[in-house]
Amino acid sequence: MRITFLGTGTSQGVPVIACGCEVCQSLDFRDKRLRVSIHLEIADKSFVIDTGPDFRQQMLRERIHKLDAVIFTHEHKDHTAGLDDVRAYNFSQKRDMPIYARPSVLEQIQQEFAYAFTAIKYPGTPQITLNEIHNTPFEVEGITFTPIEVLHFKLPVYGFRIGDFTYITDVNYISDEAIEKVKGSKIVVIGALRKEKHLSHFTLSEAVEVLDKIQPEQAYITHISHQMGLHRDVDEELPAYIKLAYDGLSVTC
Repeated sequence: MRITFLGTGTSQGVPVIACGCEVCQSLDFRDKRLRVSIHLEIADKSFVIDTGPDFRQQMLRERIHKLDAVIFTHEHKDHTAGLDDVRAYNFSQKRDMPIYARPSVLEQIQQEFAYAFTAIKYPGTPQITLNEIHNTPFEVEGITFTPIEVLHFKLPVYGFRIGDFTYITDVNYISDEAIEKVKGSKIVVIGALRKEKHLSHFTLSEAVEVLDKIQPEQAYITHISHQMGLHRDVDEELPAYIKLAYDGLSVTC
């Protein structure tokens, strides 16, 4: 499995519009963060988890010419806003795009992209097939995804374990039961917004505490805001097995 970080930023991205902080002014490419998303290549299958506002730019940057399905963690705009651009894959692959999400997320998507689900569609609208998932393992193109349910303030969010890889984005609480599902993963990705306390996201130290319980071989931090600090500085503060992810990073598992 090859995992590519399409985006590692929070809802505003980095740099933030009209911000003059040292992170937003940084020339280090690792401090340029599009909205959070990953691409998975497993055998000859291609999946994306979340289609944020930067989906088109991300897919062009990584030259991803084939996409078998999209899986959603939750319904917030920074994770769904780019869904319209699956149209390009409808045209090139000559088929509908299957998407997988919990019922509440599918309902939100049908509201946001109502034009794609009307009985009489305008030519060229996205062709999407809706698939409900619940807190039990499910298969997409023969690949098993195991949901890891966490909380993003009061909103239930799904992370996913695929083989020895686990991906969790927007989170400020993960139960012991969910941690047990993650244990044994060789690579774990988890979201941490900044170092200071936040209502709906882990701080860096909280994410490290959870990772210490899981003990993967390698871990990466994602969903990072400009308030986290410069990539080069924060990376040096972390335990040896934990790194800040950055846009375009690819790892194998």
